Amino acid sequence: MASSTLPWLTLAIFVPIVAGLLVLALGRDDRPEFTRWLSLLGSIAGLLVTIPLYTGFDNSTAAMQFEEKTSWISAFNVNYHLGIDGISLWFVLLTAFITIIVVLAGWEVIKNRVAQYMGAFLILSGLMVGVFSSLDGLLFYVFFEATLIPMYLIIGVWGGPNRVYAAFKFFLYTLLGSLLTLIAFIYLWNVSGGTFDILTWHDVKLGYTPQILIFIALLMAFAVKVPMWPVHTWLPDAHVEAPTGGSVVLAAIMLKLGAYGFLRFSLPIVPDAAQNLSVFMITLSLIAVIYIGLVAIVQDDMKKLVAYSSVAHMGFVTLGFFLFNVTGLEGAIMQMISHGFVSGAMFLCIGVLYDRMHSREIADYGGVVKVMPRFVTFFVLFSMANCGLPGTSGFIGEFTVIMGAVEYNFWVGLLTATALITGASYSLWMLKRVAFGPIENPQVAAMSDLSGREFFILSVMAIAVLYMGIYPKPFTEVMHVSVEALLQHVSVSKL
Repeated sequence: MASSTLPWLTLAIFVPIVAGLLVLALGRDDRPEFTRWLSLLGSIAGLLVTIPLYTGFDNSTAAMQFEEKTSWISAFNVNYHLGIDGISLWFVLLTAFITIIVVLAGWEVIKNRVAQYMGAFLILSGLMVGVFSSLDGLLFYVFFEATLIPMYLIIGVWGGPNRVYAAFKFFLYTLLGSLLTLIAFIYLWNVSGGTFDILTWHDVKLGYTPQILIFIALLMAFAVKVPMWPVHTWLPDAHVEAPTGGSVVLAAIMLKLGAYGFLRFSLPIVPDAAQNLSVFMITLSLIAVIYIGLVAIVQDDMKKLVAYSSVAHMGFVTLGFFLFNVTGLEGAIMQMISHGFVSGAMFLCIGVLYDRMHSREIADYGGVVKVMPRFVTFFVLFSMANCGLPGTSGFIGEFTVIMGAVEYNFWVGLLTATALITGASYSLWMLKRVAFGPIENPQVAAMSDLSGREFFILSVMAIAVLYMGIYPKPFTEVMHVSVEALLQHVSVSKL
């Protein structure tokens, strides 16, 4: 059992939150440079305190590690209870890593209310780490809901022309789904003898009808957050209106909160309902993978195209969860991590173009490679990763999920594999129209190639995408034992 003198998980949650509060308190618009450097230091500190979680992690056990437990609301037996296993570790690291990228991405672009912008992202980072490390149901719910507030402000204050509409839609969709989850949590508290301990809930006996109802209640929150078809419509609006940093965090981390909820709650707490509704879940996932992939092809706006591709890629994730085999589940978690790198990088690339031309319309571009060769090199790599090119992280997750799907049922595997064709279609067609061909717009001719800061950010993302694609072992070895233990737990009926 990994234990240590320092409360590393508390530090991972509160270092970025405190840094965010400091930025809000000390940052001023007449000192933007100071504000930016303070934000960068805060985000780097947030990453540094997560590194001991990786170096001290024991891959050989599925037990929770780095546990911390303190009584919080004793009247209702609510505890401040944290811990991570092989499934949650990578998401804590990914959150801290992406926060640094987002601070750097907004460095020169954000000129108004710099302190509030950076502070919102740092606080959001800590709250998301809290979601991935909570072992108390109410604590999880508090963090899960609290993430809505900074994101709502990020879209609503620094977003595009329809930002208020998009922010409201995002907030209402995600809030309404979550209220049913709270009812399910209160029910579980009642039947488990008055505890919000998630690991106790994993073992509590439940009848078939309560299991189905709890599964549906949890599905309402997690499906909206993923987002699964047909409750995905808030995502393209939120992405299009959000500033670049908002889109990166939304795609790379916030969508994972819902997917993570399935792994921590839906599968282990109500295993019989999960198994009996698996065909329903696989069907919804296949619709997302195939139909939303086709929707992405016809988009004129680059951000909308990548937003729809996110829905399709997250379809792979939910599909992998409900195949109930090790290959599918590990592939789904790999896809979640990879999607964090690839979709984050795609939104960063679109942000680079938008900063120069203030247009996201594909038709406004063409021949960008002639004026921005360094940028297009990265854009080609990330577009290839987005459609699952071998050697990139995108391939690892999708291929493993397809293997798991074939193991489950050949025809499900075949349908899943069609996503590789649609993925190539929308990614490469967008790439061709934006980067290649003649320059027909004089504004494109005047564009300048990547600055040193932009080159550094995209290089870091490229290294992550290629490293995971070429050598996925560090990612799989951490999660393997926890995935096997979860599937073993789900295979045992609670009836």
